[in-house]
Amino acid sequence: MQMTEGKYKRLLAVSTKKGVIAAAAMDQRGSLKKAIAQSRGVDPKEITSAMLSEFKTVVSKVLTPYASAILLDPEYGLEAVRARAKGTGCLLAYELTGYDQNQPGRIPELIPYWTVKKAIDAGADCIKILLYYTPFEKKEINEIKHAFVARIGAECAYDDVPFFLECVGYDPDGGDEKGLAYAKKKPEVVQGSMKEFSKPEYLVDVLKVEIPVNLQFTEGSQASQSKKASGFAYTREEAKKYFRECAQATAKPFIYLSAGVSDEEFREGLLLAIEAGIPFNGVLCGRATWQEGIPHYAKGGRAAFETWLLDRGVKNIQALNEVLDQGAQPWYARYGGLDRIQIVPLS
Repeated sequence: MQMTEGKYKRLLAVSTKKGVIAAAAMDQRGSLKKAIAQSRGVDPKEITSAMLSEFKTVVSKVLTPYASAILLDPEYGLEAVRARAKGTGCLLAYELTGYDQNQPGRIPELIPYWTVKKAIDAGADCIKILLYYTPFEKKEINEIKHAFVARIGAECAYDDVPFFLECVGYDPDGGDEKGLAYAKKKPEVVQGSMKEFSKPEYLVDVLKVEIPVNLQFTEGSQASQSKKASGFAYTREEAKKYFRECAQATAKPFIYLSAGVSDEEFREGLLLAIEAGIPFNGVLCGRATWQEGIPHYAKGGRAAFETWLLDRGVKNIQALNEVLDQGAQPWYARYGGLDRIQIVPLS
C-alpha cells in the first residue's frame, strides 16, 4: 500500500495508540437546532448560532479526553475545535447540513465559503463528507453523486489530507427508513455503497458506514425486544452474514456510525459485528453518546448540560471504548500493518 506522508500522519493523528479510530461526532446542525428547540418548546428560529456553538464546545471539552478525535463543522464548531483535549485529532465536515430540497435524489451541497485548505488551517486532520446514497436510485442522480465524491477526493488528495466518506442510505420511493420493509433492503444498500466508493477514482481513504442491519428487526436482539418488533427482517445468523458480505465489499478501512440510535443499541450492533468476525476499524459516534443530554441543555443551560455529560456522557463513551477494545482493528491492518505501507511523495 502506498500513501503520502500527509495522509499517513493525519490518519495516525485521529487514531488511538493502537490505530483504532475512536472518534466522537458533533457536526450536527439542522437536526441539533430542531432537537434543542423541541426540548425548549420554541420555534427553531429562536435557537441561535451562539447556542449551537456553546453546545458543541461543551461536548468537545468534556468528551475528547476519551476520544481519539472529534468530528465538527466549520459553521458552529470552530470554537469547539479549539476546546478539544490536547492530542485529540480533528475531522471537519465539508458539506452543508441536509441536502438540496429543490430537486429529487437528496443531492449534496458544499459549504459555499469553505475549502479543504481552510479546514486544514482551522485545525482539521481529516475531511468528512456525508452523502445520502442508495444503489437503487436513478442512474442520472447517482452519476451526479459519483462526480461530487470524485471532486472532493481530488481536492483532498491535492492538499494531502485523508478523505472520510459517510454514506447514509434511504428509500428513493419515500418509504420509512425505520420500518420493516426498508430493514430488509438495508444490507443491500450498505453493501452497494461500500462497493461503489471503494473504487480508486473516488480517492476515499476511510468509509464511514451504517450498521448494515436494523437491530430493532433482528430476531433475538435486545433492541427488538425493547421496541417490541411486530416482525423480523432477519435472524441473528442472517444478520451476521450481512455484516460479513458488507465487509467483503471493500478493502479500505471502514468505521461504523451510530445513525441516531441509542448508545445501548449502537453497542449491541458493534458487539454483533465482533461476533461475526468483522475487521472494522472503529467508530465515529455522535448522538448515541450525547443526545439524551439535549433536554438538560435546553432547560438548564451550559452548566446543567456539562454536569450531565461529565456523568452519563462520559459513561457512554467509556462503555463504547470498552466494546472497541474487544474487537476493533487498527486502520492499517487493512493494509497488512504499518510496515506494509510505503510512504511516497505527494505528486
